[in-house]
Amino acid sequence: MAAGGGEAEASRRPWWVVASLLEAAKAEVTNRDRQLKMSSYLAQEVHLARRHEEILSQRSVLLQQMETYLGDKKTKKTWQTQAADAARKRNAALLNDIEAAEKKLQERMCLLPHPDTVNLETLYWASVKESLPKWEQFLLGRAEAPVGFKKLKTTKQNLSYPEEDSQN
Repeated sequence: MAAGGGEAEASRRPWWVVASLLEAAKAEVTNRDRQLKMSSYLAQEVHLARRHEEILSQRSVLLQQMETYLGDKKTKKTWQTQAADAARKRNAALLNDIEAAEKKLQERMCLLPHPDTVNLETLYWASVKESLPKWEQFLLGRAEAPVGFKKLKTTKQNLSYPEEDSQN
C-alpha cells in the first residue's frame, strides 16, 4: 500500500471516526505536554530539594558558629568578672595599706621631736626675743639698723655670706 493510499482510506472514513482519531491524537499530544511538564516539574522539584539541603547545611553551620560565639562570649564575660573581682580585692588591699601608712605617719607626727631639735628651737626663740627690741624700730621703719648690721651692696663681685663677714 502506498502512502497516498492511507489518505484515500482516511477520506472514506465517516466523520465521527475521523473526529475520534483527531481527539485521540490531541489527547496524545496533551499527554506528551503533560509528561514534558511533569518532567520539568520533576527537575524543578529535584533542584528545590538540593537547594533546601544547601540551606539546611548553611543553617547548621551558622547555628554551630553562633553556639561557639556565645560560648566564647560567656567565657570572656566570666574571665572579665574574675579579673574585676581580683582588681577590686587588690584595690581594697592597697587602700588598706595606704590608710595604715597614713595612720602611722599621723602617729609619728604626734610624737615629741628629738631633744636636740627642741633645744635648738628653744635657743632660737630665746635669741629672737632677746634681739627683738633692737630690731623693732628698724622693722617699723622708724630707725636705722642696729649696731653690727652692715648694709651690703648686691653685686656679683661682693656677694658674701654673714658667716664670711664675721670671720673678717
